[in-house]
Amino acid sequence: MRKKLTARKLTALAYTVTAAGMTAVTALTASPAAASTGPLVKPRIAAHFDLARGQMPENIALEPDGTADVTFAAARQVAAVSTAGTTRVLATLPAPADGGVHTPVLGFALTTGIARAHDGTLYFLYATGTSDLTGLWRLRPGGTPQRIAALPADGLPNGLVLDEHRGRLYIADSVLGKIYTVPTKGSTGSEPATWSAAPELAATGFLGVNGLKIHDNALWATNLDRGTVLRIPFGPGGGPGPVRIRATDLTGIDDFAFTGRGDEILAALNGPNAVVRIRRDGTSSTVLTAADGLQNPTSVALRHGTLYVLSAAYTTSTDPNLLLGPASIGRSRK
Repeated sequence: MRKKLTARKLTALAYTVTAAGMTAVTALTASPAAASTGPLVKPRIAAHFDLARGQMPENIALEPDGTADVTFAAARQVAAVSTAGTTRVLATLPAPADGGVHTPVLGFALTTGIARAHDGTLYFLYATGTSDLTGLWRLRPGGTPQRIAALPADGLPNGLVLDEHRGRLYIADSVLGKIYTVPTKGSTGSEPATWSAAPELAATGFLGVNGLKIHDNALWATNLDRGTVLRIPFGPGGGPGPVRIRATDLTGIDDFAFTGRGDEILAALNGPNAVVRIRRDGTSSTVLTAADGLQNPTSVALRHGTLYVLSAAYTTSTDPNLLLGPASIGRSRK
């Protein structure tokens, strides 16, 4: 059985993200993101998680039946959460020898981004501040977790997206301000291939490039510190084209999902406790708030008209959860 996090560790965790959270709250009140409410109706909290055991849900990948595969950041775990609220831990990663105190910015080891292949294989990221554990991990159905690529210990691998067509994964490093690429079979090299280190990816004091998605022959990314949504087209040979800023004034933006209506996006704003809809022209409106049960939302997903939102309670320290709600704005692309 896992030991509970001490009050000191929880306080330290909340402190490390407060700077970004407070900035994000200011951005929310000053930007179009707070302009209106809708179009979601009757959201419900499908699962409540145990904060004391580090069950802070950071990222999500959906199974065909609607089960959510999630990473529990401070618990160092990957779990499957049903729409009925049942949680099943799939894997717990080994703790670093130093307890994770050298993990950049945060000071604790954590699982972050997750992606799922069609055959059920899960890929996920683990940041520990140590070279022996930080990296890209893989969990095949019925198997045990294995690290398949090392990532820089002085970075913070965060966002993750799988491109099965190209046979590659793309990884956002929120501290080093880079996007790496690793083949799905893994890599034996000591350093990953850098796909982009554009200045738009860099942090301005806390965390930079964060969420990643592939859409319309481009890699889309968010930058938490800068409050931006970025589009980076795939060029000849799969390399990056010029970065284009598609939305601004969304400080605290974390992960996101496309709704299936062109370039329209639903995105989590961590500090402001909001989910916003971002239109093609970059304007945004609020669709969910703390009044709906959000507690520092980290990631969103859409399937068959249902919106999934994870809340990690990083700074609220109250009720990390999975919220579900019918979304009338369209379905996600499969």
